[in-house]
Amino acid sequence: TWAPCSRSRLVSVLTENSSTITELVLLELSNHPQAEIPLFLFFSLVYLVNLFGNMAVIILVVIDSCLQTPMYFFLCHLAFLNILYTTAVVPKMLFNLLASKKVISYKLYLAQTYICPFMGAAECIILAVMALHLYVATCHPLQYLLIMTWSVCAQLAVGAWSVTFFASVVPLYIAIPPFCGPYVIDHIFCEVPVLLHMVCGDTSLQETMMVIGASDTLLLPCLLLVLSYLHLLVAVMTMNSAEGRKKAFSTCSSHLTMVTIYYGTGMFMYMRPKSLYSAEGDKLISLLYAVINPALNPLIYSLRNEEVKSALGRVLERWTVSQAPRIQ
Repeated sequence: TWAPCSRSRLVSVLTENSSTITELVLLELSNHPQAEIPLFLFFSLVYLVNLFGNMAVIILVVIDSCLQTPMYFFLCHLAFLNILYTTAVVPKMLFNLLASKKVISYKLYLAQTYICPFMGAAECIILAVMALHLYVATCHPLQYLLIMTWSVCAQLAVGAWSVTFFASVVPLYIAIPPFCGPYVIDHIFCEVPVLLHMVCGDTSLQETMMVIGASDTLLLPCLLLVLSYLHLLVAVMTMNSAEGRKKAFSTCSSHLTMVTIYYGTGMFMYMRPKSLYSAEGDKLISLLYAVINPALNPLIYSLRNEEVKSALGRVLERWTVSQAPRIQ
């Protein structure tokens, strides 16, 4: 068993046993031991909101036929991504907040190293696809049903997942070499920009591969987003109906809020020079896009969406009627 000890002691223990290491120290928020219990309670609540909120979105779309449209099809993909992403990160983070032995197994380390970039990149592309859908729905409403067929939606979804895999997982597998000791990760989870500080020797190749992968999954989707929203802005401003403009702005603002938070933090994390690395700052940024943002997605998309609230009301009404005792 391990007793609580200083970071220097953890470093020396791992350095001495680096040849047979099966786990790594994951410091997370151990620099603030007095706040670990409040943080555990807070992040547990955030994780539950994320799980139940995103699961509720998926279930609601499945059981309510009025929500079975391309927009909510992509929203289900986003909700599914949010659940997987946070499940890969948060349970271990919560466990380590209360544990004296703050470590991560080598297998889980590998899983987080590959799963987290994959899920993060997939979310970037799904958000861009959703922006493209909004553009078609707003700027070409008469051709909407002809353009956004279920076949096209399925192809976009499959393409998003496929591009993400080849743009994030494959370069990562090629570029990341073995690490040197000490095997101490001063971060919330195993994330590539942080892991590069454990690489032996020159990391210019790894940094270049990371920027190339980020360009494919961040910059190109961001360019598509910008173009889509420029056309959306022009289309909305030329609408004659004030009610139509209000509805369009409401839908776009929800999506744009998520896009701004996610893309902004992601670009700073993956496309900045290594010299700008800051352990505490990176932890805060990672918490925003890996923990907080996924929990906000269902709240922003649902609480500001009349269609979702109406569908929820219909489902609750049907459930209440089904549970009521039958009149003999």
